[in-house]
Amino acid sequence: MKLNDIRDNKGAHYRAKRVGRGIGSGKGKTSARGGKGQTARTGVALNGFEGGQTPLHRRLPKRGFSNVAFRAKFHIVNLGRLQRALDSGTLKPDVTVDGAALVAAGVLRRVGDGVRLLAKGELKAPLTIEVTGASKAAVAAVEKLGGTVVVKGAKPAPATEKGA
Repeated sequence: MKLNDIRDNKGAHYRAKRVGRGIGSGKGKTSARGGKGQTARTGVALNGFEGGQTPLHRRLPKRGFSNVAFRAKFHIVNLGRLQRALDSGTLKPDVTVDGAALVAAGVLRRVGDGVRLLAKGELKAPLTIEVTGASKAAVAAVEKLGGTVVVKGAKPAPATEKGA
């Protein structure tokens, strides 16, 4: 094989349509874009337009409520991140670990609406942890080592009574 024998595979190279080259070409005048209007211009994007049929996003009912603007913003701390802070010496095992201690240790930048403890990673020392929320697995992992998790600011359980 020689360099002058190298070719693309058959059909690999698509020859572009030459538009706007006169009416005899079949792609002249409007360059295959039809008449005037929005779709004859560049940059057109009619998202969700279904040719006059009511689009899917308008056919389906609105459901639920989104409270994004006022949602509580909890900062997540995993058990493995606490162990790294203990190993580096920025967090002391004999001190109660709360939002202020986590900020002082550099684990969090700010507390925000609270701290939520999750069970990713492994903790090796017993700790007393005060958080706004915690997963069941995280609480079980801390208590297995002899530590405690105090969940403060948690919502009370809803009443299960039915009206008489």
